[in-house]
Amino acid sequence: MRIGELSRRTGVSVRALRYYEEEGLIRPARSGNGYREFCEGADEVVRQIRGLIDSGLPTRIIRDVLPYLDGPADLLPQVPCEQMLDQVAQQREQLDRRIRCLSRNRDALDAYLSAARAARETAVV
Repeated sequence: MRIGELSRRTGVSVRALRYYEEEGLIRPARSGNGYREFCEGADEVVRQIRGLIDSGLPTRIIRDVLPYLDGPADLLPQVPCEQMLDQVAQQREQLDRRIRCLSRNRDALDAYLSAARAARETAVV
């Protein structure tokens, strides 16, 4: 599939897809006329990249960990870089904080909706 189709399937702009390519996150083939050709499954990879970016991970870390996220365990580096491990651990802690915050916000919205709906039902009756 070409870049426009990938953009439509994922909701990620063509500009962002070109940036992902520039950063080494995706690697399309090139056709004879120079068009980017993405293989089947590229849409899932792009959605995963988008999710990681939306979670706050920088592209430099995504580039390093992406090959290991869905691959077999034998793809993992034999001797992981300590600095990389520290960076990934920090990003994970940050994600945990964001998840806790999002959960609290979701619970607060649920409480508001319940109270507002109950008040509305009482007012209507």
